[in-house]
Amino acid sequence: MPGRSFLALGALLASSLTTVALAPGAHAADALLSQGRPATASSQEGAGYTPAAAVDGDLTGTRWASQWSDQQWLQVDLGRSANLSRVVLTWEAAYGKDYEIQASDNGTDWRTLRKVTGGDGGTDDLAVSGSGRYVRMQGLARATGYGYSLWEFQVYGSAGDGTPASGAVKVEGSQGSWRLTVGGQPYTVKGVTWGPAIADAPQYLPDVRAMGANTIRTWGTDGSSKALLDAAAADGIRVINGFWLQPGGGPGSGGCVNYVTDTAYKNNSLTEFARWVEAYKSHPATLMWNVGNESVLGLQNCYSGSELEAQRNAYTGFVNDVARKIHSIDPDHPVTSTDAWTGAWPYYQRNAPDLDLYAVNAYNGVCGVRQDWIDGGYTKPYVVTETGPAGEWEVPNDVNGVPDEPTDAQKADAYTKAWNCVTGHQGVALGATLFHYGTEHDFGGVWFNLVPDGMKRLSYYAVKRAYTGSTAGDDTPPVISTMSVSPASSAPAGGEFTVRADVRDPDGDPVTYKVFLSGNHADGDKRLVEAQWRATGSGTFAVTAPQKLGVWKVYLQAEDGHGNAGIESRSVKVVAPPVSGTNLALDRPATASSSQASYGDCPCTPQLAVDGRADTRWASDWSDPQWFQVDLGASKALRTLQLVWDPAYAKSYTVQVSDDGTTWRAVYSTTAGDGDVDTVPLSATARYVRLQLTARGTGWGYSLHELGIYG
Repeated sequence: MPGRSFLALGALLASSLTTVALAPGAHAADALLSQGRPATASSQEGAGYTPAAAVDGDLTGTRWASQWSDQQWLQVDLGRSANLSRVVLTWEAAYGKDYEIQASDNGTDWRTLRKVTGGDGGTDDLAVSGSGRYVRMQGLARATGYGYSLWEFQVYGSAGDGTPASGAVKVEGSQGSWRLTVGGQPYTVKGVTWGPAIADAPQYLPDVRAMGANTIRTWGTDGSSKALLDAAAADGIRVINGFWLQPGGGPGSGGCVNYVTDTAYKNNSLTEFARWVEAYKSHPATLMWNVGNESVLGLQNCYSGSELEAQRNAYTGFVNDVARKIHSIDPDHPVTSTDAWTGAWPYYQRNAPDLDLYAVNAYNGVCGVRQDWIDGGYTKPYVVTETGPAGEWEVPNDVNGVPDEPTDAQKADAYTKAWNCVTGHQGVALGATLFHYGTEHDFGGVWFNLVPDGMKRLSYYAVKRAYTGSTAGDDTPPVISTMSVSPASSAPAGGEFTVRADVRDPDGDPVTYKVFLSGNHADGDKRLVEAQWRATGSGTFAVTAPQKLGVWKVYLQAEDGHGNAGIESRSVKVVAPPVSGTNLALDRPATASSSQASYGDCPCTPQLAVDGRADTRWASDWSDPQWFQVDLGASKALRTLQLVWDPAYAKSYTVQVSDDGTTWRAVYSTTAGDGDVDTVPLSATARYVRLQLTARGTGWGYSLHELGIYG
């Protein structure tokens, strides 16, 4: 692995009975990782045949032996995740005819690296590819009537960056030929942004390590960070410690600060940051400090014109003050600052000379960063602090007017492409933290997370392949393709729509399904809620649409029973359910107590509520009471009234009818209206129909997309 060197096996040789001979075919660059490590087994034949005897380096004097039955195993704990290259089994006469070499990150969930059938004993020298902390020989069938017996079980490979160098972290080199070093050893940032709760770090960081990652990035540093740093150090992972500055998070973020005049905010931030630099500067997990996140771009939410320029200059000048302060406390770790576009770099170049390197969050545009760096004439290297698949802001809209989310396969390809573009800028790009090792199972989590709800996706394995060079032996997720929703733009509220998809599992695992809905585009709720659904055929599902109107995201999740999931999504537009019969109110004269002449999409006249269109509306003044009425032209038998509300709905209202437009009689009343669609049965004959609106459901007025009367 880059930047690491290991003792050649020849240096381990000694002239004693416990000498470890160089295994046949073993490369001198491989390290023997298993010797002397804790070993366990499913059973042992007696007190003299313990599991430890198979990893003690004695090739002829001590051995492990199992009970005399099949399905026995021996495993070794390497202490931390390693990149595995070779397993050598030196069998006693009681050998395994059929067996598997398995690896695990946690000692519970195993993946097969190599399967042997028809073994003939002696020495089995097996090339493997993969990673793990635990390595196991899982016996399947014995060759003799005895058990399984091994003189020695040897696991070779490299711990990679899993045993990080200690010492100062430096940005070294010269123009176009830089490198990051840790304790004088080269270090490429192969990282992920960190999402799980700090309390869950011991659970997830071994998996991050098993992916081949050596770094995680955070956005804030405070008293709670120590537990995360401690857990990271235990797994050989370093941390880019972030400091949050307003308005962090780029476009749409709040928290405006005046960096020209707000001396108190800047002084308080400087004091707070210095406190945590002092606390964690000597922590073995600390890699570098990162001041701010996307604030140069985010300032456009607060200012414009010449004032925006002044604020951006003042902000990057303050970042330089922070960098200088950090260096005075901690000269052994570099300082950077992240923004959402390379357009921020000229400000840093001009106003923040004390930064050691630049940083950028770049998703679909990550492969253009290299040319931007060249065109900008920059004289410092950079690290990409967020990248991955295209975001909502980078993709075209679908048929329902919402961002068209990439497929799992497209996302996996995007991670691979992003990493290749980062590593392709040799001597300048010092690595990346890919976005995002998160467990959130919501709208954004499914779009970006590698492990939503703890389920590993194609993207997870793409990152692992990028960082380790292989996913051989891994059981990988089901692959969903050609997902479609029908009807995509007219699913009736409370009715059913159909989801179709082709699903295959590369490993032949049985697949189970879940279907989720998200109302992010309908009501802003980003949660995923399991839908009511039923399978209607191979890869075909009937899903019950929500009652709330608007565009929803529907997610098909296919799970393989091994902690993997394929997830695809499409949008579906939920509309008012159809009502049989003729709409007697369509294009008939409508009047109201008031209407909004100018606000947002208004004027919103009464006639727009009977034009047969779901994208127009009537809206009243913001006060109670109000009324709306329609003239049907003649007395007609009325059977059903359907009201399609805008979010500004009526909580309390009465339906009245009249033969002359003067004398009214009530035919329906409610005080529990909840918006969306009200379908009201009627049994009346009348020419005029009126809504007497007495209590609003919101602080706005009353607003109807459509009023339909069916006879």
